[in-house]
Parts: sequence; C-alpha cells; structure tokens
Amino acid sequence: MGNDNSAKPPINVDYFEDLTGDIRSGAEPVCDQIGDRIQRIRQEKGLTITELSQLTGFDEQMLEDIEKNEVCPQLGTMIKLSKALDAALQRLISDEGKKMYVVTRHDERNIVSRSTSKKGARSAYTYMSLAPEVQGRHMEALIVQLEHITDEDRSVHTGEEFIYVLDGKVTLDIGEDHFVLEPGDSSYYLSTTPHLLSAHEGRATILAVIYSES
Repeated sequence: MGNDNSAKPPINVDYFEDLTGDIRSGAEPVCDQIGDRIQRIRQEKGLTITELSQLTGFDEQMLEDIEKNEVCPQLGTMIKLSKALDAALQRLISDEGKKMYVVTRHDERNIVSRSTSKKGARSAYTYMSLAPEVQGRHMEALIVQLEHITDEDRSVHTGEEFIYVLDGKVTLDIGEDHFVLEPGDSSYYLSTTPHLLSAHEGRATILAVIYSES
C-alpha cells in the first residue's frame, strides 16, 4: 500500500496550540535584556567591541546595534558570542538559572524573545525558553515560531540541534540538501553543518533543543 501524504501525522497537533499559541503575545520580548547581558559580560571580560569583532568575525556595527538593542541576535549568533565571551549560552538567553530542575506548565508565562534578520530589518523568528531556571544546563529547550525568510546566510556554529515540527511546514537547508518538513517530522544535526531553518510559507512552530558545548 502506497504512502498517503495527505494523512494527518500520528500526533494531535492541536495539543500544541495550548503550549504555544501565538508566543508573540505570551510575554514581553526580552531583546533589551539580551543586549544588556552581552554588553555586561563583554565588559566583565575586559573586551572592546573591536576585540569581540575579531573573535567572532561579526561586524563591529552589528555588535554595537545588538548591545544597543537595535538588533535582536539570532540563536546561532548568540552561540558564537557565548564562545567568544567564554560564557554559557544560557547567560545570554535568560541569565543563569538557580534551580536543580523545573517543571513548566503550559499556562505559565515564559521568557520570549524576537530575533531579527541579520540586518535587523525584520523578524526572523520568535522563541521562548522552556527551562530558563535550571542551573548549569548545557541544553536549551525552545519553542520557536519561524517566519518565512529567503535571504539569510546559513548558520554554522559548534554544538548539536534537534528540531521537531509542531505546526505548519518548515524548510530545512542543511549542507547541500533541501527538505520540507511537516508536523511530526524531525531532524537531528551537528550545528557545524551549514544550516538554515525557515517557515515554508507564512509561519511554522517547532520544538528545538540546542546543545551548546561549554
């Protein structure tokens, strides 16, 4: 019997609407806090913007715009910054947690941030952390609402990523390959492989787990 691509995936994706909803309205974006944290950690390390630019390869103006909260950095950008600053990724995303574990209820407010395109012109995706309070964690579990983008550079950084499509269709360009993922589809890849995620059209929602090496 042939595959029926029109069949619904073997999960109840409506369940995830309670978890995600429109995460833009779940809480106030914390881009300003991210910019403040990056500046504070850079100053703690005694680094200038020029030195941070040399360590990361990012343009000085881009770094200044991030610290001024005029550009909200994407996750790949923050991973590179965390490496250059010798700081755990969670310090940049949500500051350091203080708990040994956390249970996140679907109706609890979560930290939300909106990441813009590399030029800062428009939103690329919105995400919320599912476990910002856990101390010393090496993984970031995120609900990510992707926008449709076509003009972004592929991301390359250390670590590993797992994504699971909750709603909508997702375009995944990885290495030389191109995929369109539907609800219930997933992918696990090394972040050192050039990759780009986007909503295939409109918006899409994914669960993303990012492992960032210390």
